[in-house]
Amino acid sequence: MKKGNIAIVIIFLILLLLMLFYFLFLSHPRHPRRPVTQKAQFNAIQAGIELFSNKNDGYPPSEALDPNGQPYCGAMKLSEAMMGRDLLGFHPDSVFRADGMDTTNTKQIYPVPPKPEDLKARMGTLLQYENANAYRLLDIYGSGNTGPFKESHFVLCDVYTRKMGTGYKTGMPILYYKANTSNTEHDVNNPDNPKNTYNYKDNHALLSLDISGQPNEKHPLFTNPRIFYEMTKDRNVSTGSKPNREDSYILISAGKDGLYGTADDICNFEWKYRE
Repeated sequence: MKKGNIAIVIIFLILLLLMLFYFLFLSHPRHPRRPVTQKAQFNAIQAGIELFSNKNDGYPPSEALDPNGQPYCGAMKLSEAMMGRDLLGFHPDSVFRADGMDTTNTKQIYPVPPKPEDLKARMGTLLQYENANAYRLLDIYGSGNTGPFKESHFVLCDVYTRKMGTGYKTGMPILYYKANTSNTEHDVNNPDNPKNTYNYKDNHALLSLDISGQPNEKHPLFTNPRIFYEMTKDRNVSTGSKPNREDSYILISAGKDGLYGTADDICNFEWKYRE
């Protein structure tokens, strides 16, 4: 073969390899494995929740309000259970109050700075920091934009990080809903049915906050609560309407688009988006 022909063949092979590299790597979405990573984070959180349950005779609560009727939603209670209110571990005397006080209103469970005896009594963190992705509401939404919640409250964020209007690069809060096993309904047509096993209101006030960097955008899961019951419905049940994980809890990530209630949401169960 002549040298000129050899050079042409080599150039052709190089071009072929470059095209192959492009189609295999560069032409794919920026984060093709993020759903896998999100599932892995859910697995770590679920392991932490089970450990919490074993030590505290039950899963963390998820109601929208604390025992005193103050706003302290499911996502915040999950963060406290896994990491403590100051990321130094959960205190077993906590009753998940928004102000961090005990049932007698005389003791601050998470004093600043923490006392050595309090640290000794704690369970320790149930997640590694790199899996927790714990951020304050202030870091996500900015000062004056956290609605009824304290800016210092922590939430666990998903793996779909983006630069927020605050300058921090975070994911969106992971929503946590605990099943009320004394209820038996999953009413897709009436989200406010008091007999529903899951209560969409557990995180509804959090969803009402303006989306960082997108003040005119609203979460579909906030504007239409029926979506919550559509997405959590167990499609394997042919008679009646039942939720997935009817005896435990649900976790929801907003997915790549940062909006709750859209097709790319990720849950701790398999589901298919329906309009």
